[in-house]
Formats: sequence, structure tokens, C-alpha cells
Amino acid sequence: MLRRKDVNDVIHQNDEPGEGGHLRKNLGAKDLIGFGSGIVIGTGIFTLTGLEAEENAGPAVMISFVIAGFVALLAALCYSELAAAVPTAGSSYTYACSTIGEIFAWIIA
Repeated sequence: MLRRKDVNDVIHQNDEPGEGGHLRKNLGAKDLIGFGSGIVIGTGIFTLTGLEAEENAGPAVMISFVIAGFVALLAALCYSELAAAVPTAGSSYTYACSTIGEIFAWIIA
């Protein structure tokens, strides 16, 4: 459960003989419809957060959004550091699997 993937294995996982290491197109119409539905639902979550903050939080809304923005900036910096350390097309699962192990990568993803 705590097995980690080597960074060199992650970098070369998409290499295939004769293909030159190019990624293949794997998304179809159902996948794209699923992404679109998820985006709409995600936007609704952000809208509800704003409405609840307006009705219940008062002037502290500005402070809470500044703090949330700062935390999001730190998360973006951490993600870019991991992307520089493991230079391959990947996700949070790939980065977590190569640094802290499979079980934690599954939880994060």
C-alpha cells in the first residue's frame, strides 16, 4: 500500500517502440459529456458558496476570500514544483504516487 513509483518509470511510461513516446487520444463523446456535466456542477458549488457568504458572513467575506486565494496560490506553487520534478503529462495521482505512495495517491486523486 505504501509502494512508490520511481520518477524515471513515470517519465518513460508512455514510451512505446515506434510511437516516439506520443500520447494517444483516449477521450470520446461520453467522456467529454461527463466533463461538461462536472464543470456545470462545480460552477454551482462556487455560486452557492458566494450566496451563503453574502447572507451569513458579513464583512468577513473579503477576508475569507483573501485567505482562500492565498491558500490556493500556495497549492498552485506546490503543484508546479511537483510538475517540474516529474516532467511528464500527469495528475495529482501521478505526483503523489511517485512521492508518498499509492494509497495516499488514491486518496488525493
